[in-house]
Amino acid sequence: MSNKTILVTGGAGYIGSHACKALQKAGFIPIVYDNLIHGHKNFIKWGPFEEGDITDKNRVEEVIKKYSPFAVLHFAAFIDAAESVSDPGKYYRNNVMGALNLLCAMKNRGVTKMVFSSSCAVYGIPVKIPILENNPYNPINPYGQTKSIVENILKDFDRAYNIKSISLRYFNAAGADPDGEIGEDHNPETHLIPLVLDSALGHRHSVTVFGNDYDTPDGTCIRDYIHVSDLADAHILALNALENGMNTTAFNLGNGQGYSVKEIIETAKHVTGTDIVTEIFKRRAGDSPKLIGSSIKAINELGWEPKYGDIKTIISHAWQWHKKERQV
Repeated sequence: MSNKTILVTGGAGYIGSHACKALQKAGFIPIVYDNLIHGHKNFIKWGPFEEGDITDKNRVEEVIKKYSPFAVLHFAAFIDAAESVSDPGKYYRNNVMGALNLLCAMKNRGVTKMVFSSSCAVYGIPVKIPILENNPYNPINPYGQTKSIVENILKDFDRAYNIKSISLRYFNAAGADPDGEIGEDHNPETHLIPLVLDSALGHRHSVTVFGNDYDTPDGTCIRDYIHVSDLADAHILALNALENGMNTTAFNLGNGQGYSVKEIIETAKHVTGTDIVTEIFKRRAGDSPKLIGSSIKAINELGWEPKYGDIKTIISHAWQWHKKERQV
């Protein structure tokens, strides 16, 4: 492609920044568009930065006009499922209206390709495991609902305006850049692996386990963890697929195997060489007992091959970055 410029909304965040590194490595120029509420300025290392909010339609259109990107990678969203239950308005306003603003600005400026950061949360409690892409939408929290709504908007924008998109439904993003340049740093932190590693460093007394009475072998929730660098690679493949004429579709991105909360904690104990204290708390609203995805479609149609499927490797990469950044 002659135009190598890609607009990356939320490019200063966890997955977005890893995608920017992968883009630059693949010869693209990532333009980071981020409001820095949850993003990190020191994660912006691989291309120009434009500060702005996706709910600001004029600013979005101004940036698209300035750079005329070939495509958009859309990561900018709030992601805390539990918070979405207590404050749904925040999630619909940002995740749905923000995406709509972005798509309208793309239409107005003639940008016709998007890779959308979706989620396995669109499935809710799945009808069968492992989850295939034709599993029906059945989100059980507003966060998942916002992702399914945007996927439907994307289908409508394809039919009406020929804007082609690929929605990538992530399972649990985890790990850190193997080179140690960037990693996972949310504030407040809600993801299990960084919370466990914070505990290993002595930054928190214990790790809260939300529910030990699920219908799973050890009673704790089971999730499919996928290395963030493998996710980033999938975005490059999705961009190439859109350039080569792939129609609007969706792909699961997971490892096809699940680990319980207890198993993650035990692996982290082994990787860090420290004991990790756990406290059992009641279930959180909006949590599915078990989410494991099949990525056969992405493997077959995108040629995606995860490099870091082993949970010990994923936690080890996270630990290397965590120690460097958070050790006092």
